[in-house]
Amino acid sequence: MFGRGTKDPVRVDTLIHESVQIQGDLEFSGGLHIDGRVVGNVRAGRQARSMMSMSNKGRIDGSVEASNVVLNGIVMGDIRASERVVLGSGARIRGNVYYGIIEMALGAEIRGKLVRIEAAKPAPALTPPATDPTL
Repeated sequence: MFGRGTKDPVRVDTLIHESVQIQGDLEFSGGLHIDGRVVGNVRAGRQARSMMSMSNKGRIDGSVEASNVVLNGIVMGDIRASERVVLGSGARIRGNVYYGIIEMALGAEIRGKLVRIEAAKPAPALTPPATDPTL
């Protein structure tokens, strides 16, 4: 579902049909596919892996937050994907995109900043201060 190199795609648990318009924030778990319109923020719950996908019929007027985001529609807000963002040729984004890995098809459009999310690095081990044996 994410293209090359992905072995374990997340299944779609929830589908928003093209005839559906949601007013308000939407929180989901697992996989979400949007063909309709959401006027509000779309956010994955606190699970290890989530995926939000949208066809070229879909539109979100708000921000998006999920582990993996696959877009071919319109998003009027920021996108934050800790793992991967895949933008199809019909993707139109008016906001910043925060990503771990990004893949863009020819024709995708972003009016905002692309910001890579650095992987969490372990804190360096603290070394005790050197002591002077003469004191």
